[in-house]
Amino acid sequence: MTDALGWRKKFGVLAPSTNTIVEPDFHAMAVPGVTSHMSRIHIRDQDLSSDEKMLRILKEIDNEIFFAVDRIMTAAIDYLIMGMSAETFWGGIEGNRAFIKRLEDYTGLQVATGASACQAAVEAFKLKKIAVITPYQAVADDKLRRFFSDIDVEILRLKGLRCPTAIAIAEVSEDTLRNYLQEIDGDDIDGIVQMGTNLSMLRLADEAERWLKKPVIAINAATWWYALRQNHISDRVYGYGRLLREF
Repeated sequence: MTDALGWRKKFGVLAPSTNTIVEPDFHAMAVPGVTSHMSRIHIRDQDLSSDEKMLRILKEIDNEIFFAVDRIMTAAIDYLIMGMSAETFWGGIEGNRAFIKRLEDYTGLQVATGASACQAAVEAFKLKKIAVITPYQAVADDKLRRFFSDIDVEILRLKGLRCPTAIAIAEVSEDTLRNYLQEIDGDDIDGIVQMGTNLSMLRLADEAERWLKKPVIAINAATWWYALRQNHISDRVYGYGRLLREF
């Protein structure tokens, strides 16, 4: 028997309990026969105001993640998506591989992460020099630099928003992000990558590609695109950037 709505695939999505952006973003990019189902990782203290506090939240996620996995597995999902990007970049490319293996060994399912999606996206566009915008503290931005260095991509400029809480990430306006995109752009970069699944840039990235005339990769679009293509679902999705439209 196949699921009445998810007759092609049912995606399970893991995200922090504070995240209010990734779920509606994934629903907005839905294609026929593919459904996504959220399982929330309990965040008790959302303070992100320092490197130490961000590391504490990541440790809490590490402790809580398998409770969220157990809950979503009861829906008989076919595939698992990590709807948080920061943790998947920790430890560079080998750290991402270890994170994926840990989840795949536990669930028996394939797993999409933000790090894997970004690697596939920059390879699709053949990007070598990029600018990056993140909501993180400096400790996470340093991990991003290492990951992209591991895949032979140079970050020439990085704008870290240093959001004080997990909820505050979702409150950053499009006007603010538009100004930052213009600030970090330049003739010396091939494209821009946005991190932070709770940062709302899905539609703005699509818009920005037209006036910056280069790829602008929103993490939620990249992760959804990667999940679809890894499951041999080739539907084109319009309005959310070139990745989903062209690749």
